[in-house]
Amino acid sequence: MTKIFEDEAMMESIQDAKYDVVLSDPVLGGGAILAHRFNIPLVFNVRWTVHGEGHFAIAPSPLSYVPVPGSEQTDKMTFFQRIGRPDVDYFSLFQNADIWLMRNDFTFEFPRPTMPNVVYMGGFQCKPSKSLPDDLEEFLQSSGEHGVIVMSLGTIISQLPQGPTEEIAAAFSELPQKVIWRYIGPQPASLGNNTLLVDWMPQNDLLGHPKTKAFVAHGGTNGVQEAIYHGVPILGLPLLFDQPDNLSRMKAKGTAKLVDIATLDKTVFLEALQEVLYNPSYRNNMQRLSMLHRDQPMKPLDRAVFWIEFVMRNKGAPHLRTQSFRMSWISYHSVDVILTLLGMLLFNLLIIVYVSRYILFQTLLRKKIKNECT
Repeated sequence: MTKIFEDEAMMESIQDAKYDVVLSDPVLGGGAILAHRFNIPLVFNVRWTVHGEGHFAIAPSPLSYVPVPGSEQTDKMTFFQRIGRPDVDYFSLFQNADIWLMRNDFTFEFPRPTMPNVVYMGGFQCKPSKSLPDDLEEFLQSSGEHGVIVMSLGTIISQLPQGPTEEIAAAFSELPQKVIWRYIGPQPASLGNNTLLVDWMPQNDLLGHPKTKAFVAHGGTNGVQEAIYHGVPILGLPLLFDQPDNLSRMKAKGTAKLVDIATLDKTVFLEALQEVLYNPSYRNNMQRLSMLHRDQPMKPLDRAVFWIEFVMRNKGAPHLRTQSFRMSWISYHSVDVILTLLGMLLFNLLIIVYVSRYILFQTLLRKKIKNECT
């Protein structure tokens, strides 16, 4: 990022272009710095910032029912799950973004406070499935009534260690379903005739195919959103980053079963997959989420495009930005007001006690004088 600012020709070209908006992913901070440098309205395409989950930068996040990222908790936490949870500080450059296009929605997220400049576009990349290539279509149709399992661990982890790979392949071989597995590496020795290895797959189109019965996935945001969109239950193998959190949300909603890669063997994997396949609650719950996700007045991508163009037309959206993050925690939580009111209450109580004691003392004094006179 430093090299960009040291490139005078680049800086001059950006200045001369007079851009209307900077669209950036805040998982790295370069876009926010550029927008600040040239005073250009900033729109984030966001789930995570360089500091953590995007909501925690600008939206109220009461730790009593908003799980801290990485905790794998739900919005229902015990006392011991809630204690000792840290506050997080964020840079004002991120908080000054005009619009936050959040790559999730409340079919995935737990209910929580939000802000006017947070626009939810979960599943923006999802779309109805298209026809598959002939060879894949033929393979899916050959599955008969049993259907197909789709497995993909994303692009970052191309293959697992040999041990878990062999256990997974052996478990697949015992199923009546066909399996399409995105896999790069040596063919597992335990691979069954029902499993097709591919180095690339049209994931969205496969998940939208009526023959697909389950999705074995690492739990990346895009894959989870595509599974929700198409109503396909998940067997989760979380590996890193946000994947455990994503899958824990799906588990809490009854749409996924999780397997720990550290304890995975053929029996554990097979039993978990069979539960997802044959317990109808997983598919029913996921199809309900799919119905809720699709029941929107505007498609997520159209909503995102509208707000990007809104920022361009209006040269920003400062009227939607909260001032709360500029307040001290004392002001934000009205501690000063509460202490003032408590002080006034205590002062009034002291006066009442003092007056009461004075009246009582005077009453007793008069009574004593009267008794002495008689």
